[in-house]
Amino acid sequence: MTQKLRQITLDEWDGRYEALKSAGLAEPFYGGKLSRHAEDGDYRLRKLMFDDSAAALRLWNFLLTEEERLTQARSEGKKIVGVMKDLGTTAVMANALDNVVAFYPDGAWWIPCVMENSDRLLAVADSLGVDESFCPVRAMLGAFVTGNHFPIPDLLTCSVGATCDDFSAIAQRLEGLGHTIVWWEIPHRRGPEQGEQCVTLPGGTFVAAQSQVDFVRAQLVLVQRALEEVSGVQLDDAALSSAIARANDIRRLLSELRRTVFTASRCPMPALEMLIAEMLAIHYCSDREETAAVLEELGAEVQARIAAGVGFGSPDAVKVFWVNPVADLRVMNLLEQYGARICGTEYMFTHALDLLREDVEPLEALALAALADPMAGSAVDRAARIAADARTFGAEAVIISRIPGASHCAVEGRIIAEHLRKTCGLAVLEIEIPPLTDAIRPAIATRIEALVETIHQRRQP
Repeated sequence: MTQKLRQITLDEWDGRYEALKSAGLAEPFYGGKLSRHAEDGDYRLRKLMFDDSAAALRLWNFLLTEEERLTQARSEGKKIVGVMKDLGTTAVMANALDNVVAFYPDGAWWIPCVMENSDRLLAVADSLGVDESFCPVRAMLGAFVTGNHFPIPDLLTCSVGATCDDFSAIAQRLEGLGHTIVWWEIPHRRGPEQGEQCVTLPGGTFVAAQSQVDFVRAQLVLVQRALEEVSGVQLDDAALSSAIARANDIRRLLSELRRTVFTASRCPMPALEMLIAEMLAIHYCSDREETAAVLEELGAEVQARIAAGVGFGSPDAVKVFWVNPVADLRVMNLLEQYGARICGTEYMFTHALDLLREDVEPLEALALAALADPMAGSAVDRAARIAADARTFGAEAVIISRIPGASHCAVEGRIIAEHLRKTCGLAVLEIEIPPLTDAIRPAIATRIEALVETIHQRRQP
């Protein structure tokens, strides 16, 4: 029999922290009790259930201290670059420069959840004409106006074209408020026309016309020049190649962690911590070296648990592939409380997880990665990647979490669901997840519970 691990509350973490300290816990510079973050306004932490390992403690403290690292970087004279929307491409370029720190202002979309609307970022966005008909990423607009959640960047870049219409509109509103933005375009990904050269993109599922790759490469030259101007340092191929190699080191660590967790006979790391771990690949939470250390520790913890035969939940937990990041982190706990586990994810940034090519010119490699963005192509293309990954990880069902107000969520969920039912025979559930789900938690729980029951019935001979 395998032992069942137990998740703990924030209050329980205080006692767990003291026990770890007494046992000789060696903490990084940003360490400390998790409860201090709730005292500083991250109230949602009080309603979450956490993994109780030292690795998880390090992960959460790393995530919740990014603002401090950005502030420290500015005090050291480094330039801060806000790289918006492309999720995993221009951040690699910026991190090629020693005197630059890159981050995604997009991450502000989780602030209304984490702070339980106490910072009123959505209200600020409302006052600027960006209301709830837009995706919750509109909280980013409020964060720029209040200036309370990150230093105002020295440079802003933003990808447009085949990206989220909501984000493009919000970023344009941001520029209208006086924040200069370097825009660069990702075209809608298409296959090659007759006689046109094509290329397979990172991840192996998508293909694109070489002419599109050439176009994106030229767009990235604009970003390269802007980074050189703000940093005062030439961003040459050697620096970019080194940054790509180090990005791949991070992606290999995360790939192994995901594979190990998703294919283990019993879940060795909860869904919430795995979601946070995946997010680190996008821009390293403003510290690439520490990201590697965090992922290595998580990987070691997972391997130790598997070797010891311990895990979370029941061995027969329903294996769910999750599509789209949740606006309310608490839902990841809810999934596990009703007898399911995560076995595969597509959080809209698979191109930040796939290895970058190291056998081509660096800007070419980055252009290939940008075009591999699952949001840059059709919903059918995206569904094909999800189907392939779901088969790889042995998922039995798929949950698509619709993001309220998001333009891309209007019809793509139905297209993805129909494709998965037809090609894989998977059970699919679509649910809309607002930034705070407290009022509709029973309804979400009922739908998850019904999905779990459906899979148990399917398993019966």
